[in-house]
Formats: sequence, structure tokens, C-alpha cells
Amino acid sequence: MRRKHALAGAATAAALVLSACGGGGGNASQPAQSASGGAAQPAFNAALTQVYNPSTKKGGTLKAAHSSDWDSLDPGDTYYGYSFNFGRFYWRTLTTYKPGPGPEGNTVVPDLAEGLGQPSDDGKTWTYKLRSGLKFEDGTPITAKDVAYAVARSFDKETFPHGPSYLNELLDWPKDFKGVYKTPDVDYSSAVEATDDTTVVFHLKKPFASMDYIVQMPMTAPVPKDKDTGAKYKEHVISSGPYKFETNEIGKRFTLVRNDQWDPSTDPIRPALPDRIEVQLNVNADDLDNQLIAGDIHLDIPGTGLQPAALGKVLPDPQLKARTDNPTIPRLWYVSVIPDTAPLDNVECRKAVMFAADRVANQTAYGGPLAGGDIATNVMPPPIVGQEKFDLYASPDNKGDVEKAKQALAACGQPDGFSTTMTYRSDRPREKALAEAMQQALARVGIKLTLKGFPASSYFSDYAGNVDYVKKNGIGLATHGWGADWPDGYGFMQAIVDSRTIRKAGNYNLSVKNEEVDKLIDQASAELDATARGKLWVEVDKKVMEDASILPVVWAKSLLLRGEGVTNIAYNEGQSMYDYILLGVE
Repeated sequence: MRRKHALAGAATAAALVLSACGGGGGNASQPAQSASGGAAQPAFNAALTQVYNPSTKKGGTLKAAHSSDWDSLDPGDTYYGYSFNFGRFYWRTLTTYKPGPGPEGNTVVPDLAEGLGQPSDDGKTWTYKLRSGLKFEDGTPITAKDVAYAVARSFDKETFPHGPSYLNELLDWPKDFKGVYKTPDVDYSSAVEATDDTTVVFHLKKPFASMDYIVQMPMTAPVPKDKDTGAKYKEHVISSGPYKFETNEIGKRFTLVRNDQWDPSTDPIRPALPDRIEVQLNVNADDLDNQLIAGDIHLDIPGTGLQPAALGKVLPDPQLKARTDNPTIPRLWYVSVIPDTAPLDNVECRKAVMFAADRVANQTAYGGPLAGGDIATNVMPPPIVGQEKFDLYASPDNKGDVEKAKQALAACGQPDGFSTTMTYRSDRPREKALAEAMQQALARVGIKLTLKGFPASSYFSDYAGNVDYVKKNGIGLATHGWGADWPDGYGFMQAIVDSRTIRKAGNYNLSVKNEEVDKLIDQASAELDATARGKLWVEVDKKVMEDASILPVVWAKSLLLRGEGVTNIAYNEGQSMYDYILLGVE
């Protein structure tokens, strides 16, 4: 399924765009480009299986907006899907998802590396060779040492609370290593090393088959040690990609311009079409949708789809609906039910929340079946390999079982209900609507929710994902979501249900703290047979649901709106949104 790129250069990147259109696909009656080669004809779902409005035209300004602030522009300190996608404009990683539409978008291909990883020692050692001719924006060569250093700096989750922790857990780090700032003299080559200028070697504690998926994450984007400014590096990231920062006003806006040290002959992935990319931050989500509808901006960066207010404008209008795509994505929107906060430390009180929730109202809060997704009954969404659907908390018409909720409350010693606090991301209207739906549904059984909203950019570092904040403020429920890092049980589940990932701040597992779950994760990770491994991940899912520490809301769908005047639009299954690095402007 994985393939190497034998060719290089801008021509190859352009070919990636155009070859994806060959032979039609998608809506056969509405091709992505007119027969005469003119403007594309809009059609519902036109960018799901082919590139919509393909072009190799360079120039112009791509205008984008974000409804919040970035968690961080630093590749070692970011963990939102939009950031992994957009960041490829200014960073390069060892591998990346194959650009373009269709199932092949779920496969990884070489990026900085000249080929995929070479495993040895029964999968405990992985070796990557870098391409030649790679440079940072200041003209200095990119070497294997810069990649190894980037991985090592990302280890420090106090300085970089947001980023993934996979490599913290998988690599064989020295016991006395606390990060490159706290222990600068500790040799970390037992975990990751540069054996020469072009060779990066990873040393794992145990065999792991999916390393090529791990290293597409931005902690392998090279960082020059002499330009590293620690927590301030996000203010000026040194580019390894086709664009560099011209301006960066944290929390307000930033602009990318062409990086003249990027050599397209080393990069078969990025066509690098726009001359400039302008990004507005902290734009009201509903205003952002209106700007996208009107053509004032080209791209909604979060990539999770239109807000409920815009759906009422877009869906009834045939011309606007023809600009939309409606993918099913490997993502779960859910509520963490936090067992550290009494009385939710009693599993029966957590089950009361499960039974009292109105699933239909929750689905409606996310935009209904079309724009929100299907009602989720368990954790793993259908696109994940081996997923099975089951339901431990079924209720009539999916509107909650009040009697069973009251029985659970009695069993946990709270027959009259209890009070707790629920958090949501205040710049995400759907999450606010979900919190309000939960408040109304749980009130039916005497569970009183106080709702608190916080900004998405610091939601996990300072609030819902901060252990001390949760305990001091009595947070019992927290709404958020999770998309697969890659499409199997480990790539979806491990980061959100393994209690060993939990740290002081920057957590994404907010509520699953169960030793039996951890043991099943280890069994699944060690199982070499794919079918048996898939069944073990279903057992993990069942154990989490028995623990009642995650309330699933919807297995996500999104209604994405294609920007006016944008070329090369394609939904990428690996990114679970439009493939940003392909985009150009007319």
C-alpha cells in the first residue's frame, strides 16, 4: 500500500494534482473541470474522490481564517489536525500522508526521507535516510542531527505541553533525560541519533510496526539547535518547507511568503502554488463561515465543517450546497466523564450520566446526521480498521433512559442527583450547544451542570487537560473530540484511553484511568496478527464503555465548503480535511 516517489521536483508535485483527476470519479455527471478546460462546475461531494478545479497556476494570495488561536505554531508543540495539515507549508517531516483524494490518502510516503523507514532488530530499530540538498530558510543544510534534536526537544512536555507523546513512550530514552533544556548534557542517542548527516535512527523499547505513521507527525520536523528559543520558538519557526514566516502576530494574524531556499527538486509533495498565505486568527466562527460563503476568504483552517448557523443558509440553496463536500471521517466527538471528581469517582454515577444523556439532542447540537454525524454508541468510529458497533447504554429512541439513570444514581448514593461543572471550547458553537443539551438532559434526573467555556488554543494545556485545574475547579465533564492519527486501533485509541499518557498538563486522555484498559492496550500492541489485534482493540473499546468514562456523541461527518476561486481542492483521508498543501488560487 505504501509507495516511494521515484521522481522529484515541482513537476512531480503538479503531476500528483493532475493525475488524481484522471479517469473521472466522484460525481460522473459533474466533472471537476469542464471539458473545455475552463472553470470547474460545482457539485456536491465533487472533491471527495477527485481533485476539484485542478490547476498548476502559481501566484496570488491564499486567504485563510481560524476561529481560535493556534495551540502553537511550533512543530514540537502542536496537536490539532488542522495544524498537522497546514504546518506542511512551512515544515517537512520524515514522511507525510500521500496528497490528494481517495483511499490512497491514508497511506504515508517519504517527505524529508528518501524512502520509508527500514526496520531492523525485529522492529525495535527504524532507520531513515534523508534526501540530499535540503536547506533551512537561512540556507544552512538540514541534517539528520536537526531531526534527532527536534525529536529530543519535543520530549519536554512541561515546555511543550500540546504535542503528541508517542515518541516519549515508544523510544528508549535514558532514565535521567528530562529534555534538552533541563538536562542538556545527557546523551539521548539510546532513543534517537544521527549516525551521519543523512541517517536518523530510532531505538524503541519494543517492536512497533507503524513507525512510518508516527514520523509523519511534526515532532520530526527539523529544528536547528542554534536557532532554538524553547517556548518562544513558536514566534519564529525556522522553515524547512516552501514557505516561511514574513510576519507573526501571536493570537492575531500571520503571513507566509515563499522560502527561496526551498528546492522543489527535493520535494515531490508540495506544488507550492500561492505566492502568499495570509491567516487571520480568533475570527468568530459564524463570521468566518459568512466570509467563506461570500468569497472574502478562501479557507476555513479548523476544517471541521460549517457551524449550525451557516447550515441553514447553505443546505436549502442549491448553488451553495453544490460547493460542499460531506465526508465521513475517523473522528469521535465526545464527553469525558472524569473519575477524579466526586461523585463521578463512583462508576454508577458515571453510568447515570450515560443513561440520562439525550443522544438525539446531542447529535442535533453538532449539526444533525448530515453535518454532525451518526449517533455514536461506543468509542471507535466506523472508518477504523476492525471497528465493531455495540451499545451498553441503549435507550428508547436514543433520547435517554431516565429510569435507568435514576437507578444508577441510587446505586452510587446520590438518589436526588448531584452538581458538577462541564467545560467546552468557547470558540466552537457546536460544543456550546452540546453542553447546553447535556445540561437540559441531565437536569431530568437531578444532575445539575454548571457550564464553563474556554479557548481552544489553551483548552488542554490550561483547563480541561490540566490535572490541577480540573481538581481545583471540580470539573466533572469536558467535551472535545478526537481524530485518528492513523486508521487503526492504536492510531485512534491509545492517546485518549491509555492512563500512562497522562501528565500534569496538555492531556488528551482526560478521563480513562483504568489498569485493565492499559493491560488490553499492551496486549493489542504486541499482537502481530492483524485480525486478532483488531479484536483486542474492540475489547479495549468495550472496557472503556464499561468504565463509563467516555460518553460518545457522534461518529463525525462534516459539511465542508469549498472556497471561491480556489484551485486543487481535494479531501484527503489521512488529514481528514481538505489537503491544504495542494491549494492554489485562480
